[in-house]
Amino acid sequence: MRILVTGAAGFIGSNFAFYMMKEHPDYDIIALDALTYAGNMETLAPVMDEPHFRFVRCDITDREGVRNVFRETEPEIVVHFAAESHVDRSIEDPGLFLRTNILGTQTLMDAAREFGVKRFHQVGTDEVYGDLPLDRPDLCFTEEYPIQASSPYSASKASADLLVMAYHRTYGLPVTISRCSNNYGPYQFPEKLIPLMIANALADRPLPLYGTGKNVRDWLYVEDHCRAIDRILEDGRVGEVYNIGGHNERSNLDVVKAILHQLGKPESLITFVGDRKGHDLRYAIDPTKIQNELGWVPTTRFEDGISRTIDWYLQNESWWKNIISGDYMKYYEKMYGNR
Repeated sequence: MRILVTGAAGFIGSNFAFYMMKEHPDYDIIALDALTYAGNMETLAPVMDEPHFRFVRCDITDREGVRNVFRETEPEIVVHFAAESHVDRSIEDPGLFLRTNILGTQTLMDAAREFGVKRFHQVGTDEVYGDLPLDRPDLCFTEEYPIQASSPYSASKASADLLVMAYHRTYGLPVTISRCSNNYGPYQFPEKLIPLMIANALADRPLPLYGTGKNVRDWLYVEDHCRAIDRILEDGRVGEVYNIGGHNERSNLDVVKAILHQLGKPESLITFVGDRKGHDLRYAIDPTKIQNELGWVPTTRFEDGISRTIDWYLQNESWWKNIISGDYMKYYEKMYGNR
């Protein structure tokens, strides 16, 4: 089996490539990435010389470049992770998100149609559903929940999902979509909540937390997510959407306190900053469909996953320090310096 993984030098894409190479050592993995700010070749260094792994640098909006990749590698399956994914960045520059997340997805699907791909899997997000009230813990997102995106990022991902389903209905492209809750784990870019707080805590720097920190997210360990996608590729029904959730709801404040507790750092490092525009209150996924149809359940408790994640960042300081020493710091100051 030949699988093209887009965004493979990013957080979830790289973890998925590693997972598939471990679970399916006879599969050929074609890793495609444009190596923008969040793509890191250092992440892929351990597998670059593996015989069943190939890296190709290409922007998914480069139509001719994408066609050439498909022509040369002849993938049977496409797993599409590549996306601009940081909400704050989407507020600063919406156009970039529309270009990559919508037009890039179209470019990939056009190539998938032309070269007869057997499955196009779109990796989506629970953020397309908008948010839920904090005082209704009984409410969760199902696959039938209406799309009501709150940010340019989530709107671009919702648009991409709709386009994927339109290509299925109009052209018969064999597609599946998954929508996951917040991922965490190794190789996550340091602008995201958990690695950002780990890095700042280790340096005894303030931990900037939006608003009151009461916003709730459902946390999914990245390996559980990879395993779910593998199950969808194996037995998922074409044309279907599958929600992937971790059953690990935590407020942002509780997550940060857990990190500080494990690192032995004081809670006085927490610094509340001005809230994000349109900040969603609560995300919660109902994964009943994938559990009933495909037998997938999350196996990593948040307490275990966060401990494993912190240990990874402690053991791989050079990886994330190389990132935050460059242009990211300019962005960091822009986003948090005056709040």
